[in-house]
Amino acid sequence: MSSRILYASVSAVLAAAALGCGDEAESPTSPATASPGPTMAAAAAALVFSQVSAYDAHTCGITTAGLAYCWGNGGFGELGNGTLDFSWTPSAVAGGHQFIQINSGSVVSCGVTTTRQAYCWGFQVGDGTEEKRLTPVPLMAGTQFLQIVSGEFHTCGVTFPDRRAFCWGDNQFGELGDGTTAYVRPSPVLVRGGHKWREISLGRWHTCAVTTSDQAYCWGRNNDGQLGTGSNPANKLLPTPVKGGHAFRQIDAGSDHTCAVTTDRHAFCWGQGKFGQIGDGKTARRYVPKAVAGGLTFDRVSAGGLHACAETSTNRAYCWGYNGWGALGDGTTTQRLAPVPVTGNLVFSQLSAGAFYTCGRTTAGAGYCWGQDDFGQLGDGTNSQFIPTPTPVSAP
Repeated sequence: MSSRILYASVSAVLAAAALGCGDEAESPTSPATASPGPTMAAAAAALVFSQVSAYDAHTCGITTAGLAYCWGNGGFGELGNGTLDFSWTPSAVAGGHQFIQINSGSVVSCGVTTTRQAYCWGFQVGDGTEEKRLTPVPLMAGTQFLQIVSGEFHTCGVTFPDRRAFCWGDNQFGELGDGTTAYVRPSPVLVRGGHKWREISLGRWHTCAVTTSDQAYCWGRNNDGQLGTGSNPANKLLPTPVKGGHAFRQIDAGSDHTCAVTTDRHAFCWGQGKFGQIGDGKTARRYVPKAVAGGLTFDRVSAGGLHACAETSTNRAYCWGYNGWGALGDGTTTQRLAPVPVTGNLVFSQLSAGAFYTCGRTTAGAGYCWGQDDFGQLGDGTNSQFIPTPTPVSAP
């Protein structure tokens, strides 16, 4: 968690522990996956989502028409609606762009349009300044992107079609992967190593990615073993292979832990586990990938602040870890050391675990969120303290 900006009410033990980091929908391979669709007014009435992205205290989503909406805390312009205000319900991102991918960070939001142009809004957007941008601004003109994601105070993108990674923002632990610890990079720098990336994910102060050959690499801070590189907790300034010899189809970096799904659809996690966020039935720190208990097969996993969630191959949602704010969605506030089903019998095609809350979209495109709601990040029109079961995202 960022003690500088958010969640002043959270207890000291949690403040020391984490900021949440949401996952991404599977990176599209063609702009054709998003169609022009109806007008903004018609799409707003329907709110049929193709993706949702949760992080710290705000959430963003894109509709099947490619229109972007954000809700929750907007104090840094991260809602993209031209204001610094909160919004308890989805608020349209300005500019009328059509997106195929979107991401919420701590103080910034970013997305990739149907023309593969990257845009960001909020703070530390990568345009060479430290200014707040209240509406989307384009990045790296002339460069096409596959994916763009943000962490606490750094952002990375994977280019298309060459699949290089560029990062910018805070770099005190080497989380930008350029081999330095230059404190802040206000403009994108190339991640070194010459790898071709399929997707990338950002934690609080670390970054992980999977190559096109299913190999996982991590870099940045490693105090809790979140890089998965073995028992030596030294920080890594360059992409370093995750140990274990697994072939991964997808990876997601949480606050101080990381989770991934293998090509045979088994989930593994590593890093800080004191709240059960590794999911192996223990509360121990893990320096290499450990199998999530239960023998379930998953399509994707999302690592949050102190918890993780995943959807199974049959579109059922499971979560594990810290549950003090109801982020596991099982109707309780009981910590879980292994996966438990989210209540409601909903079928989810994508989940995104935030700091102390979780959002997802059903196979029908309906948005649901649960957990902490003090900034309106659940998007249900209220700012309840927390809601421990899935609640529908409201219309704007």
